[in-house]
Amino acid sequence: MNRDIFISGHSIAAARWQQAIPHALIAASGRGFGIGPNDLVWLSAELPDWRSRIADLVKQNGCSVVVLSLQPDQREAIAALELGARGYAHALAAPALLREVATVVRHGGLWVGGELISRLLAALQSRLPAASGDTLAGLSQREREVAQAVASGMSNKEAARRLGITERTVKAHLGAIFGKLDVRDRLQLALRVGAARMQAGAPPARPPETMSPPLSFGPMALAAGAA
Repeated sequence: MNRDIFISGHSIAAARWQQAIPHALIAASGRGFGIGPNDLVWLSAELPDWRSRIADLVKQNGCSVVVLSLQPDQREAIAALELGARGYAHALAAPALLREVATVVRHGGLWVGGELISRLLAALQSRLPAASGDTLAGLSQREREVAQAVASGMSNKEAARRLGITERTVKAHLGAIFGKLDVRDRLQLALRVGAARMQAGAPPARPPETMSPPLSFGPMALAAGAA
């Protein structure tokens, strides 16, 4: 089964979740559903035991977990990922964004925010191996622009708007970029672009200031086909 199961102790966002994924199951505990490895569990950070639940769901059930928070916090996001979650997003994110998260995670990617990516890049700066040349040399000028936009935390839609191209074109460029750079997802792409910037002596790219607060942890979708 490929189910979406929302586990939350409150229902403030239930209608939004149901709108995003009409077939989703929404429950207070999630127990009794027979959760399996093909299920995607959306876990509310408002639950007092959400941290221990991540470990149980990932280790015992083998499923993917996305943590949803009404008050997104970078430290909380990092904790969720360290515990095995595949994503971290705002509980009141737009339905279209939640569907994008689901697509990314089901394709093996991670979902985190642009600000978190910037912190990860800064933390990894001293650990990145020295490059022998321009790591982005194999990309065309447009592919470089798309790679840099996505690595800064933009969604495909934001990158398309910024570059004056269609989302379909952005997706096509990302597919080519992933192949040329031998990266699997947008996190690896961000790290590769970050390494190139550091090699050139530039600071890590900052997330776009135009992103609205509720989406600040969403647009860093980490899969080639994410909208």
